[in-house]
Amino acid sequence: MLFAILCRDKKDALPIRLANREAHLDYIRENWLSKIVTAGPIFGADGQSMAGSLLIMELADRAEAENYLAGDPYGKAGLFESCEVWPYKKVFP
Repeated sequence: MLFAILCRDKKDALPIRLANREAHLDYIRENWLSKIVTAGPIFGADGQSMAGSLLIMELADRAEAENYLAGDPYGKAGLFESCEVWPYKKVFP
């Protein structure tokens, strides 16, 4: 089942994001890469400042999505103000 995971960064948290970026990417590469459909940062209205992360993942259930979040170095470092997990259905393309 597909899940959309949307995490919004805390205000002024860019230093946290940058300090934990490599650990976050390694975590994905080592544990979750085969389950990612697409993933990357989202940006603020200016189109320049990072504001969070969006992942679309193929997972067994919501518990697996929560497991991903529990181990993510970004979350462990306190980067996120909030995270939402939504069942998702790809329609296009």
